[in-house]
Amino acid sequence: MAKVSFLGLGVMGYPMAGHLVKAGHEVCVYNRTAAKAQAWVDAHGGTMAKTPREAAEGAEFVMACVGNDDDLRSVCLGDDGALGAMEAGSVFVDHTTVSAKVTRELYAAADAGQISFVDAPVSGGQAGAENGQLGIMCGGDEGAYARAEPVMAAYAKACKRLGESGAGQLTKMVNQICIAGLVQGLSEGLHFAEKAGLDGKAVVEVISQGAAGSWQMANRYETMLDGEFEHGFAVDWMRKDLGICLDTADENGASLPVTAVVDQYYKDVQKLGGGRWDTSSLIERLRKMDR
Repeated sequence: MAKVSFLGLGVMGYPMAGHLVKAGHEVCVYNRTAAKAQAWVDAHGGTMAKTPREAAEGAEFVMACVGNDDDLRSVCLGDDGALGAMEAGSVFVDHTTVSAKVTRELYAAADAGQISFVDAPVSGGQAGAENGQLGIMCGGDEGAYARAEPVMAAYAKACKRLGESGAGQLTKMVNQICIAGLVQGLSEGLHFAEKAGLDGKAVVEVISQGAAGSWQMANRYETMLDGEFEHGFAVDWMRKDLGICLDTADENGASLPVTAVVDQYYKDVQKLGGGRWDTSSLIERLRKMDR
């Protein structure tokens, strides 16, 4: 078993770090709000650190799941950053969804210190993290991935290396692009059923067995119909992710017309006060438009 540190104990990181303990690893955690780290230690054992640097001292693997590019830089770099304390041959694994640009920047910073850096964003939401059933998309050196994969297995349903540094983040962008269109389509379908006077739940029971079926339909249709939006990934975070997708598309020339439109629809949801609603709340935008 390995000596592992985990930086960031949000809705994803908190249970992910817990799975590492269950798998038998020695775990030290860091969180910007120390009370959250103390609560984790009280629940799972292990130790906590005051800074990312302190958490990383002596660790074979340092895992991170924070908010955005700037948050990731802050836990990696500077006097209190983890990279400054990591030993040659250790591996930094980033589970945050960030830009491929910052991933490559930090890969280079880590490489200068003979530290490996694997970008490993996740999919599966809070439920996937809690159940240890995440999809993990990885980029980085083959050897580093091979070493990190058994550790990530503690919370992975599927884990795959897609290429060199940044490939994991680019794959996560593909994931978010696909989800955006699916959720909007599902929202429009359910909204249409409501306006047509149909029983939405009965409709889904039938169409979910055919080509219209999807994970989003199977897991979100009931809460969407009931107007409950506290069950998954927040709109604020989705807009952050779609912004990364759109910026990257500007750089590589990809055309993302549906993604651009859905991003603006999520902006409308934010204006409705739904920034912390889950992404299925696109249907509420349609309902509000009718009032």
